[in-house]
Amino acid sequence: MKYLFKTLTFILLLHIMLIAQPWQQNDAIFNPSGVPSLMFSHPRFIDLDEDGDFDMILGNMSDKPLYLENIGTASSPKFQVGSSDIFSLVSSLDAETGVMADINGDGKADFITGGYTGLHLYKNIGVPEFPMFVKEEGYFSGINAGSYPVPDLGDVDDDGDLDLVLGFSEDGSVKIFFNTGTDSVAQFSDNNTLFIGDVGLYAYPVFCDMDTDGDLDILIGRDGHGFAYYRNTGDAANGVWYPDAIPFDGIGSDTYFNSPGVADLNGDGKLDLVYGSGSGPLNYFQNTGTAQTPAWSRNTTLFGGTLDVGGASNPVFYDYDFDGDQDLFSGSNLGDIKYYENTGTANSPAWKEKSSSFSGLKHSIYASVAIGDVNQDSLPDAIVGDLSGNLYFHKNTGSGFIFQSDVLSHISLGGWSVPRLVDMDDDGDLDLVAGNEDGNLFYFENQGTPDNPDWVEISDYFNGIDVGSNCVPSVSDFTGNGRLDILTGNMWRELNFFTFQDSVWKEDTTFFAGIVGGQNTAPAL
Repeated sequence: MKYLFKTLTFILLLHIMLIAQPWQQNDAIFNPSGVPSLMFSHPRFIDLDEDGDFDMILGNMSDKPLYLENIGTASSPKFQVGSSDIFSLVSSLDAETGVMADINGDGKADFITGGYTGLHLYKNIGVPEFPMFVKEEGYFSGINAGSYPVPDLGDVDDDGDLDLVLGFSEDGSVKIFFNTGTDSVAQFSDNNTLFIGDVGLYAYPVFCDMDTDGDLDILIGRDGHGFAYYRNTGDAANGVWYPDAIPFDGIGSDTYFNSPGVADLNGDGKLDLVYGSGSGPLNYFQNTGTAQTPAWSRNTTLFGGTLDVGGASNPVFYDYDFDGDQDLFSGSNLGDIKYYENTGTANSPAWKEKSSSFSGLKHSIYASVAIGDVNQDSLPDAIVGDLSGNLYFHKNTGSGFIFQSDVLSHISLGGWSVPRLVDMDDDGDLDLVAGNEDGNLFYFENQGTPDNPDWVEISDYFNGIDVGSNCVPSVSDFTGNGRLDILTGNMWRELNFFTFQDSVWKEDTTFFAGIVGGQNTAPAL
């Protein structure tokens, strides 16, 4: 099920104020930390630029790994995407996960990766200021790693060379592969391994000396909740690993596919924990206890502030609390409707999630939502779409929402319905525009009354517009000429813009030229 998200992931196109062209991207509105939220994120730490603090390598399933330079300090880090693409020669199929280590003893950190195509070495042929990684074919040919192995390296037998630990995707097992070569010519094979444990599907192991006793322990993320921790009760040369649930009890209990990275990020001599998850956002826990008895304190300042609905975001803006600024709504892959109140201002937004009031609007997976005061009682109502292609009307009573099953039961769009409420015919009531999985646009004119809305399809209103697949519409007067325009996103990262001219809809390929979203782009304005 993990890789179903590969084709059904939706990217939030950042809301950009319509001031002037050309368009300028402003990531800080929804991500003040500057660290991207990438699905199935895998953070790993190393001082790659040799400036005395930890930088971060962020693996993910969306694209190639990212290098995030620490522009802060060893005790107060701040990460930003590196100015150069050091992974320009790295294939995303090779490197969903990756770890930096000097595997050939030349003093430079190489990149050991795991991905769909298996386990690989990308040798560093650059310099600290400008690392460059080139694939060395067949380096791990002695290991049957399968697809999506998760590597880490450390000297577990105290012989001066780096050994390898692998987490496996198919059965969740974790194995150590001992290096029978040297620190400059490593050799690994399936014949020199040690089985550590089985944590379920998709094991994400890292070496770490959590208790600072001089030997390497193993912390393992997994597809289910939480972590598995194996403490080394032997010594640096003769490791013996036993499970110990206490140090990480309760951590990661609300996320799936937890992938840990450990480093002393605040300079206090104790290892802290950063972990990614299937939904993407990074979670940072500082050890405020001791190395032997850790106490974990969540820190939201380093990676906090990112809005992430977990997958399949399709945002809409509406001043839900009537305070003069735009609040934010979105559907999600699990079917939940997310609501973020704008606690800032119209020009300087800040977001606070308050989704609990909308928990009753859930129908099925891959939900979408439209907000509008349909019955003109100053209480915004909601129309929900989902993967089935159906639409569901929820009336706002002031104390909650009531699902009125008969209102939209006559409409089915065939698959993945995305509704938007707007007065298309300027008659004072809200009509309905919707996209679907096939890439089509639909218009339903409201021919009823405020108390009894009746949405009737007007065939061919959009002249057969087809944007390819997964049509997500946004309707507004983008051009400022007094007429409504339509902007759509689709599966292929594209924006398609249509204006109403001479009684027909015509595509304008210049107005949003240069803006590229992600797979299944979902625009909002």
